[in-house]
Amino acid sequence: MPGVPPARYAYLGPEGTFTEAALRSLPAAAKAELQPFATVAVALDAVRLGDADGAVVPIESSVEGAVAVTLDELSTGDPLIITKEMLVEVQFSLLAKPGAQLPDIRKVATHPHAEAQCRRWLATHLPKAEVVLESSTAHAAAMVAVPDPLYDAAIAAPIAAQTYRLATLATGVADRTGAVTRFVLVSRPGPPPAPTGADKTSLVAFIHDNHPGALLELLEQFAARGVDLTRIESRPTGSALGQYCFSIDAQGHVADARVGEALMGLRRTCADVRFLGSYPRADGSATAVTPGTADSDFTDADAWLRRLRGS
Repeated sequence: MPGVPPARYAYLGPEGTFTEAALRSLPAAAKAELQPFATVAVALDAVRLGDADGAVVPIESSVEGAVAVTLDELSTGDPLIITKEMLVEVQFSLLAKPGAQLPDIRKVATHPHAEAQCRRWLATHLPKAEVVLESSTAHAAAMVAVPDPLYDAAIAAPIAAQTYRLATLATGVADRTGAVTRFVLVSRPGPPPAPTGADKTSLVAFIHDNHPGALLELLEQFAARGVDLTRIESRPTGSALGQYCFSIDAQGHVADARVGEALMGLRRTCADVRFLGSYPRADGSATAVTPGTADSDFTDADAWLRRLRGS
């Protein structure tokens, strides 16, 4: 609309990363200002400070597991909420300057996570090449693109070839196929998107103290209400050695009675609960509702109790 400034989105940079690819998969990104940031913390702070309307950051890898820095940044500081998740298949390419050939490659740069996923491929196709670790796959590609580069090639996201005008010597560079990284769009607190029936709710639970059965007490809040957990991670709070919180993804939406009841249970039994949002699942998988845990079941139980109380 005339006079309306475009949306501004921060993302974990630099340009040419899988995070940029995840952001560009959003229709809203087509007409938005996209700004890369050097770290997850700085990208999220841009949202907190109002310098960006949202930020896209990685949160989970099918190979490496959770992205700890993202979990920690979301569990502390001014609250933020997740409004959307994106799944990006991680397919690396071997990039070099135009004209280079595979036998010319003696030194390869990449990120440590990428190197971990490509060791066998490198040993098979470039057994004599030295691998040097850089801060990101995109930075590795940028280092190859400069005049008189230190590296002959980079293992990076396919998008980096266009960004840094490099040639693609090989595609599908990986030891295993089907690796996926989950990214989330994070914004300042507000009403969550409407429930779709295929939703996920994220939160952080802080227990009062470490005692026998503390984790069981937390899990029972979900189990008793038929709420399935898709991820749970313990993370240090930073306050003292041995003090941990639990980062959790649960199936369902905060508007669902069973999820809302579980959150209330956590609120009663935990020292603190940080709600990180309810949002549509990227895979579109509908939430399975076990018998006795549908919204109508909770409504019926509430009406029954009201009758018993004479209200």
